[in-house]
Amino acid sequence: QVQLVESGGGLVQAGGSLRLSCDSSGVAFSINNMAWYRQAPGKQRDLVAGIRSGGDTNYADSVKGRFTIHRDNAKNSIYLQMNSLKPDDTAVYYCNADVTNLGGRRDAVWGQGTQVTVSS
Repeated sequence: QVQLVESGGGLVQAGGSLRLSCDSSGVAFSINNMAWYRQAPGKQRDLVAGIRSGGDTNYADSVKGRFTIHRDNAKNSIYLQMNSLKPDDTAVYYCNADVTNLGGRRDAVWGQGTQVTVSS
């Protein structure tokens, strides 16, 4: 079973940068799409950026030009470089993976989340 662990969150001033990491462990047949989501207090969990195993990426409009998602397929890890951070980026950031397990079933796996707080 695949597990995801996020790291790199913290407190930063507006205009600053942070780099989030999501490392995977466990066994699966394949890890397909991977993504970062975020959830602010009282709001729904929204997609921030996604990346396919082939490298194609997609971003929420609110982060385009500021955030960049990278993937290391050898490690099944993803990273989120966040620049020009704004107070509105404050949220818990979650890593997500679309996993095909050894039995052929597809599961959505989530990490425990990492807090990002941007002060004005």
